[in-house]
Amino acid sequence: MTDEGRRNVRDLRRANRARLLRQLYFHGPLSRQDLIQATGLSSASVSNVVADLLDAGLVVEAGAVESEGGRPRILLRVDTSCFEVIGIDVGETRIRLERFDLGLGELAALDLPVLDGTLDPEAVVPAIAAGLAELSAGATAPLLGVGIGVPGIVQHQPYAVIHGQTVGWDAFPLEERLRAHTRLPLFIDNGATTMAQAEMWFGAGRDVDSAVFLLLGSGAGASVIADGAPFRGSTTSAGEWGHLNVQYQGRRCRCGARGCLEAYVGAEAIIARYAEAEGSAKIVAADEEETLRQILALAEESGPAGDAARDVLDETAVRVGVGIANVVNFLNPQRVIIGGWAGLALAPSLLPRIREVVRDHALRLPYSLTSVDLGALGADAVARGAATLPVARLLEAGA
Repeated sequence: MTDEGRRNVRDLRRANRARLLRQLYFHGPLSRQDLIQATGLSSASVSNVVADLLDAGLVVEAGAVESEGGRPRILLRVDTSCFEVIGIDVGETRIRLERFDLGLGELAALDLPVLDGTLDPEAVVPAIAAGLAELSAGATAPLLGVGIGVPGIVQHQPYAVIHGQTVGWDAFPLEERLRAHTRLPLFIDNGATTMAQAEMWFGAGRDVDSAVFLLLGSGAGASVIADGAPFRGSTTSAGEWGHLNVQYQGRRCRCGARGCLEAYVGAEAIIARYAEAEGSAKIVAADEEETLRQILALAEESGPAGDAARDVLDETAVRVGVGIANVVNFLNPQRVIIGGWAGLALAPSLLPRIREVVRDHALRLPYSLTSVDLGALGADAVARGAATLPVARLLEAGA
């Protein structure tokens, strides 16, 4: 056989392994007969690939089920204990590191504060390195890799360079800096994109292939999923929902422009707008999360401070709702999903108003085919999504 022929056979076998491994990862346990039906592969191909995966230790037997008129069928599943992965959420209020098994079950977690409320990239690198060393020391299986979700645009040149205009990261070579501290494989992407992948795999997006995920934290971002994969645009910056201009010569945004949506709906902007409102109460809090919770609590009270809080929150709901209506009209997604720590904090009180505004501002047909929902994975979705990045590479390779 020629070298080209051997490559073709090897590539075909790798593709078959990847197809079966994905089926077992997302839908297992399954029998060999289930795999034949799900993948369309022949019985011989399934048997050969399963034998490969069993030999590699990626797949194990998981009991048996009765079959009609024959021997019990052996079930197979991915051995989630054979590898571990680390996911990191580089947020503006904290850096969250989590270690997971291969099935993304959490094993350990570590929160690192963001000093002085500023995400200094020169301080982030040693903080991540120290956190990685601590989490890695507790691993009981080989570490497959480290995924990192960051604020800003990520370009691979070939190492990941971060353009975080709102946090002062100007083409920061994060991956290159981190490689000086660890030999683990590194996978870096935008935080909204990692959140979206976690929700697509395990949460609110599992049953759709067209969705927009909105991340509301200190600022506002989004990830657009089309045909089951992130839409990145020509330079990976697609999804900057927070920097849609919604008010000509409006409030100054952290990016330097005026009138961005983020200047109205990000937690930092909500807090600033409340402080400027007539009748507002002075709030003393340790961080943005506590401050936002206090504003939400004030909105339940009577008096000038409560009135100011309700006005600010209602404007926030209107701005978010109009922003989602624009997304519905422009992108026609099956679902719009709100996540991020601020989004999840605001949603219990604001979601009905947000949906009402979306209904009033979106075209009737696309609106009727879209739902506006909350993320299902909580505030840790970015870190969990980051951990999916090395797992996705394993599934794509089939080994």
